[in-house]
Order: sequence, then C-alpha cells, then structure tokens
Amino acid sequence: MGEHAAYLEAARAAAAEAGEILKRDYHREGEVQFKGEIDLVTETDKASQALIYRRLSDRYPGHGFLAEEGLSTSPGAEFRWIFDPLDGTTNFAHRLPIFCVSIALERAGRLVCGVVFNPMSGETFWAEAGGGAFLDGRPIRVSPTASLDRSLVATGFPYDIRKTKVNIRQHDQFLIRAQAVRRCGSAALDLSYVACGRFDGFWEMRLNPWDSAAGALIVAEAGGRVTDFGGRPADIYKPEVAASNGLIHAELLEVLNEP
Repeated sequence: MGEHAAYLEAARAAAAEAGEILKRDYHREGEVQFKGEIDLVTETDKASQALIYRRLSDRYPGHGFLAEEGLSTSPGAEFRWIFDPLDGTTNFAHRLPIFCVSIALERAGRLVCGVVFNPMSGETFWAEAGGGAFLDGRPIRVSPTASLDRSLVATGFPYDIRKTKVNIRQHDQFLIRAQAVRRCGSAALDLSYVACGRFDGFWEMRLNPWDSAAGALIVAEAGGRVTDFGGRPADIYKPEVAASNGLIHAELLEVLNEP
C-alpha cells in the first residue's frame, strides 16, 4: 500500500457503512422526489451522503468535499473528497439492484484513491494511484479484447435526454459496430466493470465529477485508458468520458466522433 493507504481504508469503511443504509432501505417504501423531469432523489441518498460526510469530515476536518446532493466545501483545500452516496438512484427507486456508493479522493487536483461498493452484490472495487486496482482484494485488469466488433460496451444518458436527444446517435452507431451495448444506470459501476474486464469500453456525456472520479482511477490503475472524446486525458470536471481496455480505444473514439 502506498502513501494514501490510510485515506483508502477510510473511504472503504465509509462506503461499506453507507452501503448498509442502501441495503437496509432497498425493500422499504421511501419518499422519492424529483430534482428534474426524470432526475430522482430519495431519503436514502441524503442519509448515505450525511453519513459519508460525517465519517470523513470528523476524521479529516481540513479536507474539502464535493458530492451530488448539494455538498461543496473548501474548494481550495489540498485534499478533496468527491463522492456519490447512491449512484443509480433510479435503479434503487425501482428496486433494480444495480447501484453503488462511489468515493474518491483528490489531492492537489490529482486523483489518489477511489472506492466503488455495490451493497447488493457485496463487491468492492478500489484503487490507489500507482498501486493497481482490486476487486475484493484480488488484482484486476482490463480485458484483452482487441476489436470493437467483439466488444461489450456500455453507456448512459443524461437527465435532459427528452429535450436534447444527447447520445442517441452514438448509441445507435455502437449497436451496429460493437458486439453488444448495455445501459446499466450507474456510471461508477460501468467504469468498474471496464476495469475488471466485464465491459471492454464505456462512454458517457454530461457526467458530473462524483459520477466518474472513483471509477476513472480504478480503470486507469487496471491498465485501461480514460480520455475525453478527443483522446485527451480525462478531466472529471468536464462532462464527457471515454474509457476502455486501451486496445479498442481508437475505434471507440472514431465512433464517438463520427458526424
């Protein structure tokens, strides 16, 4: 373990505890509110966020925080925790067990550790910068698939899709060019699945930092490639992400940039 091992352990502990809230509430009838036309938030999102913030801010009072449900503190701090307390809220609200807790730590603008925990499967993905990527303690690597037409790829759609139609054209092109396309509803899990070889590639538009921070680091540490659609190194504060095993990345970008 590297110099950020203690932070990684703190993130794993917070994710596990928050995951118990998600698992506890999974079969309960809870209040669902709409932040937008199809953008949901539940009391479970809020309870999970409060717990993660409490655990990490108590332990690291000088750190900054950025999270989905309106949390942003100390943006100039050297260390900043970026997390989604429930990535896959729509799935959760419909009792589809594909959702997770995602926690990453940024130090001086560089991602140094990340954790993605699916409480329903019990799987925990994590990575530390320079230390590799793991699934439940076992090292993971991206897939060896060498061509897009043999690849299983994944994507997601923004909450304003009814108005903007964003990603529909690209999705349809991948349906023709790839072996198959999946839309699971959790970007953090999609990225983690690229890291362990279940998916060969992933792309999405209009993501937020908490959607991609942990997963992007996990892919990179598993030997994959994470960029924007122009092939430049990914920036979690910019809304587009293309991730792959590296071998199909040129083809992935080619489809994304077709007129």
